[in-house]
Amino acid sequence: MEETTNNNEEKKSLNFIEEIIEEDLRNGVNEGRVHTRFPPEPNGYLHIGHAKSICLNFGLGKKYNGKTNLRFDDTNPVKEDVEYVDSIMEDVKWLGFDWEDRLFYASDYFEQLYEYAIILIKKGKAFVCDMNAEEISETRGTPTRPGKESPYRGRTIEENLDLFTRMRKGEFPDGAKVLRAKIDMSSPNMHMRDPIIYRILHTSHHRTGDQWCIYPMYDFAHGQSDSLEHITHSICTLEFEVHRPLYDWFIREIGIYAPRQIEFARLNLTYTVMSKRKLLDLVKEGFVQGWDDPRMPTICGLRRRGYTPESIRNFAETIGVAKRDNVIDVSLLEFCIREDLNKRANRLMAVLNPLKVIIDNYPDDLVEEMNATNNPEDESRGKRKVPFSKTIYIEQDDFMETPQGKFFRLSPGREVRLRSAYIIKCESVVKEPETGRILEIHCSYDPMTKSGMAESNRKVKSTLHWVSAKHAVTAEIRLYDRLFIKENPDEVEEGKTYKDYFNTNSLKICSALIEPAVISAKNLDKFQFERIGYFAVDKDTTPKNLVFNRVVPLKDSWNKNEKK
Repeated sequence: MEETTNNNEEKKSLNFIEEIIEEDLRNGVNEGRVHTRFPPEPNGYLHIGHAKSICLNFGLGKKYNGKTNLRFDDTNPVKEDVEYVDSIMEDVKWLGFDWEDRLFYASDYFEQLYEYAIILIKKGKAFVCDMNAEEISETRGTPTRPGKESPYRGRTIEENLDLFTRMRKGEFPDGAKVLRAKIDMSSPNMHMRDPIIYRILHTSHHRTGDQWCIYPMYDFAHGQSDSLEHITHSICTLEFEVHRPLYDWFIREIGIYAPRQIEFARLNLTYTVMSKRKLLDLVKEGFVQGWDDPRMPTICGLRRRGYTPESIRNFAETIGVAKRDNVIDVSLLEFCIREDLNKRANRLMAVLNPLKVIIDNYPDDLVEEMNATNNPEDESRGKRKVPFSKTIYIEQDDFMETPQGKFFRLSPGREVRLRSAYIIKCESVVKEPETGRILEIHCSYDPMTKSGMAESNRKVKSTLHWVSAKHAVTAEIRLYDRLFIKENPDEVEEGKTYKDYFNTNSLKICSALIEPAVISAKNLDKFQFERIGYFAVDKDTTPKNLVFNRVVPLKDSWNKNEKK
């Protein structure tokens, strides 16, 4: 009975793609093989939506002892670049996945795809059309009105073979001719209305150079590339569901192995845009400082900000695989990185809005080294030494001259504990005469309350972080927030674009005073600044200028610091 219950629970935990795969395995489909692929177009940087697809495809290959290919669908040389190829490979590796020796390009198959097109022509299933893009668009019809057949649709097989051969030889200029499939101009599926298979592009390709001047359309190369690699389960996002009949038609008419295509819902995040075109616009128009700007949802942007591959993989697993589009709250992604860094990030004390505190009864020249825990979640990380002296800094928000409500931090006559140090008591306040602004506060300390001493058990209501004034290291702090102020920036009001909802406060720069242990920090090192949030060293750091990105606040409190 116990075993049956566990089996049922295991079945319930499978997503619908895993259910399909396991049914195929039970039925001996594909001789028990599971072979997936991740097929990005090298026309931009990958974003968190692609990360979900990477985790899904490589995760399925790993779970079922199968294989996963990395294949670049490089069929449009106008928009492609080696820079994007390199960045995509770096992103996949960083996420923790390995395609081993299975790196492929659609351009590997250009000759074979050309031969497939010849097969279609010889079967009377493809023809060369002289209509330009605008004319083709005008004759496609609408979902409720049939399209109109091209006047060139009746060309003979011999004529089409001759023209297509001459297209390859470069005899015609760009846009002069295209090769179209001959299917059904009255089909309710617009993708079946004699779609373009090949177009003329006298553009050098990043891998094949000037060898080709005709290039297959994505819809033609996609399914055939899957077939050539003997992919068993071709996992696509939902927008390709209406393309599937066309892919099946190509496979069937050419007469080659047919992978099984399965569609799942793409990832949509609140306060984010996921369109490569829109992200490119943000880069080109200077809204952000590049593809790896830590505000961007790109994988390289998340990496630079301080996200870990483990947190992104956990996020992908948490949101699961859905059959219908939905929108995931970005706070779930933030929760995943917060949970991950809580376990792996060492603690440091840093003060972003410093207020000077002078401990009057502490010896002027004494410097003590306090023992501070590096990570209370992981005792193996040990302790560090934090210097303590007569003058320290605390956060301005941790002092209130006239405390209100449930304010239990420092105020005149009140005691607080300094983290890993002593209990102090506020004795007096020094203000600027003209403005009344608080310049410094004077405190006394109880030497019997040093952290770790047997006599230090006296309880107070608050514990504050601090840094020693003479030992503090100054750093630049970049506080990042949501990229857009609207939950769904793709839903625009009349007369506006998504860019009108750009959050102009998505980046704020300030300075901080940090305990000296930070000196040894390297690029992408991550820390929890106690009571503030998680921060990562930015690549802009130099020996003279330490730069930190805020990865995420300590709690789910978007704009909390800015609203105070």
